[in-house]
Amino acid sequence: MANTKEIQNRIKSIQDTMKITKAMYMMSSMKLRKAKQKLQDTEAYFYGLQEQISGILTHFPDMQHLYFDNRDSDQAEIVKRKAFIIITGDKGMAGAYNHNILKEAQSLSDEAEDKKLYIVGELGRQYFISQGYPVEESFRFSANNPSMHRARVMTERIVELYKQEKIDEVYVVYTRMVNSMKSEVEVERLLPLRTHEFIKQEMLENYEKREGKYEKEDLERVDDWFLIYPSPKAVLEKIVYNYVTGFLYGALVEASASEENARMLAMQSATDNAQEMLLELSMEYNRVRQAAITQEITEVVGGAKALRKKKKKQVR
Repeated sequence: MANTKEIQNRIKSIQDTMKITKAMYMMSSMKLRKAKQKLQDTEAYFYGLQEQISGILTHFPDMQHLYFDNRDSDQAEIVKRKAFIIITGDKGMAGAYNHNILKEAQSLSDEAEDKKLYIVGELGRQYFISQGYPVEESFRFSANNPSMHRARVMTERIVELYKQEKIDEVYVVYTRMVNSMKSEVEVERLLPLRTHEFIKQEMLENYEKREGKYEKEDLERVDDWFLIYPSPKAVLEKIVYNYVTGFLYGALVEASASEENARMLAMQSATDNAQEMLLELSMEYNRVRQAAITQEITEVVGGAKALRKKKKKQVR
């Protein structure tokens, strides 16, 4: 059994660790609030871009565009050169956050025949490099404090490669926070965009309710009164670029919020475990101290008896 000095040292060590876990919890809580606010501030702009793209594609449903999946050349390709943008953390101590994203990203990469990995976050970058995956090492971005500027720089790199046809499909692998207790790994195809997802069925139904019934062929001729300058393709070129930037920014912020939330839960769990250990050590300390006091009392009583016996012998 440990003595009181050893137990006191362990208690002090755990108390010092608790100070660190509590401080990290507070820092993660502050970062989480900032990330949520950033996401809220940009949601209106992001959804506005979606509506603009939907409006154009609804009026020109058969228009083929570089950024969409309805081109004949894209459909004829058998093997796609895939790019995976994988958003991980820069550090650990966030529970299963990094493990889950790395597991999903690795599974997707193994399924792709021709791929290139673009990693955000130092932890993920080092992991995939050590595993021998084709990581673009010049693509170095931090996962901390996401910004629109960072998303725009990433978009320029990826879109340029896509326009040069060095990659055929771009996927984003990130973590989305469902609620304060649950996060999920999301995989979204960023390029080419899925045309059918942007064409709003309700707009077609609204046209049918106008003064007569419009057929699909009529909707294809709405350019007689629906004017886009300089052209629908040119406008989509700009809007889609901003949409991709907004999507990447949203993914970065979502991932950052999920990481900080996971770190909060991990630090809270560590603090709770430390408190339980302190309670057990405190009880053990009291038992050892009580045993030591009992031992001392026993020794004193025993000594007193021995002295009394000695005096009695001297009197005789």
